[in-house]
Amino acid sequence: MMRRLVLGCGAVGHDVVASLSTRPGELHVVTDDSGRATALREENVSAVEADPTDPSTYPDRTDMVVVAGERAAPNRAATRNARERFPGAFVLAYAGDDANEADLEALSGVADRVVDPVGVTAERVLDAVRDEPAERMWKLLRALRGVEGTLAVVAHDNPDPDAIASAVALVRLAEFVGTDAEACYYGDISHQENRALVNLLELEMRNLDPETDPRDEYDAFALVDHSRPGVNDGLPEDVRPTIVIDHHPPRLPVEAEFIDVRSDVGATSTLLAEYLERFGLDPGERVATALLYGIRIDTKDFTRETSDADFDAATFLLPHADSASLARVESPSKSSEVLDTIGRAIRNRRRRGETVASFVGELSDRDALAQAAEQLLEMEGVTTTLVYGFSEGTVYVSGRARGADVDLGETLRDALGQIGSAGGHADMAGAQVPLGILGAVEEGESESVAEIVEEFIAGRFFETLADAPSAPTHEPDREVPFPDEDDD
Repeated sequence: MMRRLVLGCGAVGHDVVASLSTRPGELHVVTDDSGRATALREENVSAVEADPTDPSTYPDRTDMVVVAGERAAPNRAATRNARERFPGAFVLAYAGDDANEADLEALSGVADRVVDPVGVTAERVLDAVRDEPAERMWKLLRALRGVEGTLAVVAHDNPDPDAIASAVALVRLAEFVGTDAEACYYGDISHQENRALVNLLELEMRNLDPETDPRDEYDAFALVDHSRPGVNDGLPEDVRPTIVIDHHPPRLPVEAEFIDVRSDVGATSTLLAEYLERFGLDPGERVATALLYGIRIDTKDFTRETSDADFDAATFLLPHADSASLARVESPSKSSEVLDTIGRAIRNRRRRGETVASFVGELSDRDALAQAAEQLLEMEGVTTTLVYGFSEGTVYVSGRARGADVDLGETLRDALGQIGSAGGHADMAGAQVPLGILGAVEEGESESVAEIVEEFIAGRFFETLADAPSAPTHEPDREVPFPDEDDD
């Protein structure tokens, strides 16, 4: 249950109290206006006539504090005392009718959000405290402030741009509240565009060792762009994350102190950009550029599963982003391994109607599969592609679809989910299957392994495709366990 405290009750504060009194939860008001305190009590609002700057008049606990007096000096004192009394609460301060630049600067150093009195209306204050986003802001702040030690912000394995950007942005928010945090990941950043994103923007991300327990170094964990520890990341499954922020709907309940999983937006980067904007934070050039790129990649330049929130986030980020660096990230050079894989995919393609499947053999760079699948999709008359190969005891699969009536993610789940992990979106999906399940254990016997893999994967795919589920008009409720075919 939400507990709210209003300190001071001037003209703006009166309208704020009137609105908050109709919302679920507890409301407590401290005002030195005796007439207003009496009137509020008659309306069944818990109100005391006392000095709003005196912390002894405050309740024992509160989740949100709204400082709404008419004058700047008492508001400054009330904000400072409220912060000291309730360090984990979300504090919003109306500066006061007579506030100057010094008052605004002083309040900004204490409150989570400050409302400038210039042209202010009660409606602006209400917008900051009465809606669901405001409650999410407070809950995220409380979770970040509650971390004692260092927070590991963990992206999913082999992170894509959305996961990378979201991780560094959450670290920026943690720094804002004084919490030590590091952006982390398991696996590799091998896709050349993803490497370019990290290297050109000099983003700090730590590659974790899957052989060591991260709890030996970190005191708390946050997951971005995925929602379950041990599923598409190298964390132990019994880790309970403090924070989860994701835009993929989970198949199972998510457990964390703070959870923001919204499948109605196109990217997790959109959610992080929203927090930065609402907190009034300058994201900085590097973080803004990364977030903008993450949104563009996940939404295919705003053409796939795009919401108003994605456009709003881009509008906020664009003035802060470095367009020159963004152009360099989008046009990196391709390695010889990637070009070799694309070449093998073209040579080895098998076509049935509008569908092409291609086996590329042993892999040196598994991210090349996605690029090969996209390349094959450029063929005339082709609407669905599948490219697959094997490496280190695992078969990796990447698929793409365009203008097809098939749900590719569900098709791969039906074809390979029983023997491996598979899933994704209707137009972008992937899977991985252990070689041992196929009876092909020794990779040294490359010819026999290749034959087994090619026949099994292509056979299961084409067989399932014949009865494949249709593509949905919206993203179905499912989690993508591997790979992150949202955004490679």
